[in-house]
Amino acid sequence: MIKFQSVKKIYEPHNVVLDNINLEIKPGEFVSLVGLSGAGKSTLLKLLTREERPTSGEVLVEGVDLADIKDKDVPYLRRKIGTVYQDFKLLEKKTAFENVAFAMEVSDTDPEEIEKNVPQILAVVGLADKVDNFPEQLSGGEKQRLAIARAMIHRPTILLADEPTGNLDLVNSYDVLKLLLKINELGTTVVLASHDSNLVNTIGRRVISMDKGKIVRDQTHHGRYVI
Repeated sequence: MIKFQSVKKIYEPHNVVLDNINLEIKPGEFVSLVGLSGAGKSTLLKLLTREERPTSGEVLVEGVDLADIKDKDVPYLRRKIGTVYQDFKLLEKKTAFENVAFAMEVSDTDPEEIEKNVPQILAVVGLADKVDNFPEQLSGGEKQRLAIARAMIHRPTILLADEPTGNLDLVNSYDVLKLLLKINELGTTVVLASHDSNLVNTIGRRVISMDKGKIVRDQTHHGRYVI
């Protein structure tokens, strides 16, 4: 599903953000990237959506080298990859329904399909009774679940979650984590970036630890070190 081959990312003049990353993530995996701020987690995710390009090495998604994708085709890549962020990035003047619908409207989805699919995905994330609420009327946890619904509306094969619990309390953090696990169980590959190793260790899935742009540990849920 995802493969990094000898990937380096250097911001000029000499800021090495990713240093010789070799990584494979199989279809249907749930993988957590953990590390302190500046470890390289967010940059790694940005390479997958072509927001950034590697200085050297190859990044492949479903066997395709992202360097070979033309700029005009990047939006199609991003429909395969849902993204969720710490700060939600919701449209404050649109309702929950409209926030999710907007993601479909910009890709010229048929209105009938929007009317059918948006309530379904809001129900999946537990917001069936909040369709007409604006973001300011939602709790922090509800806002993040809405952001996840928007990320999932195109039924992506991969979901990237960059510190999705960073602004949430412990209870809401676990609720979001359980929702990500539910999405993963439905077949979506999930890559979660977090600074909270204690939180991700509770879910018993693969955990990759990063430090100063390097992978320093890759551990399965069986407690076996892969590297």
